[in-house]
Amino acid sequence: MKKLLEGGVHFGHQTRKWNPKMARFIYGARNGIYIIDLAKSAEAISVAYKALFEIVSQNGKVLFVGTKKQCQEAVTEEALRSGSFYITNRWLGGTLTNYKTIESRIRYLKQLEAKEVDGVFERLPKKEAALLRKEKEKLAYTLSGIKEMRRLPQAVVVVDPEVERNAVREARKLKIPVFGIVDTNSDPDVLDFPIPANDDAVRSVRLIISVLADAIVEAKGGIPLVAYTKDEGEEVTMKDAIRQADKENQERLAAIRAARKERQERYERYQAMRATRRDDYSRDRKPQVEEQVTEAPAASEKVEVEAKVEEPAPVKKTTQKAAPKAQEDTAKEEEK
Repeated sequence: MKKLLEGGVHFGHQTRKWNPKMARFIYGARNGIYIIDLAKSAEAISVAYKALFEIVSQNGKVLFVGTKKQCQEAVTEEALRSGSFYITNRWLGGTLTNYKTIESRIRYLKQLEAKEVDGVFERLPKKEAALLRKEKEKLAYTLSGIKEMRRLPQAVVVVDPEVERNAVREARKLKIPVFGIVDTNSDPDVLDFPIPANDDAVRSVRLIISVLADAIVEAKGGIPLVAYTKDEGEEVTMKDAIRQADKENQERLAAIRAARKERQERYERYQAMRATRRDDYSRDRKPQVEEQVTEAPAASEKVEVEAKVEEPAPVKKTTQKAAPKAQEDTAKEEEK
């Protein structure tokens, strides 16, 4: 129970995103999130462990499927540790129901790898060699985890039946037992051995996949790493799970508030920087505008002065009229 609590197995999805068929595995809701009953999770893990142990004890092979990005690493590591097959990148339609076609593609992939090792690609034209390498990488991307699978598996383990619905559908069609992690938004009835748990958190997925891998390892005569380790300290209950949910919710809200505060401070710094740049720009531009205003009239006045100097002085008509009048006055004085 304590390891399940530390792994965050009890955290479900939001209350508005749920499947009513998961009601029997839900302990309650807290802060808008469903809380999964850890006691039922532990019970389901125990049942799945025993069933998987029996299958592998009868020389059965197991296929792990987990294409969710945050779970790919954990699924790959545990599948390799237990000597099982895995698909973590993309599920090809017909991987189980049309296995003959998949098997032919696996053979072709092995041929391409052998040619590359033997140096055949080096003797081909560059373009042809590049196309073959690209095709090899494409096949390896989807088939590398099942390259050594010579027959159909006797059990399939999926991380999220909602994401891996095609794999679940094909396995059920062939009556292959399906083990899987079901969150509060999943349908547990599509699995033969559902394990109610958080299917999004890496710690939760790694813990459960590790326990199932231990069942395979133990059935092959190996030593389990996680399955039989005892919890240290006091025994935990669902009240502890509720308290942890409240604590993590407070931490989440505090992180949101801190992010908002940082965003507001960053915005204020940006606005202050813009205001400073605007003031600097106005200060730099203002003297240039004044200089243009003062120089413009001086230039216009200079043009007007030059124009006045060049123009000939107009002849006044009054001087022409004044001359005859002065002659008349002189004549009158002489007559007297």
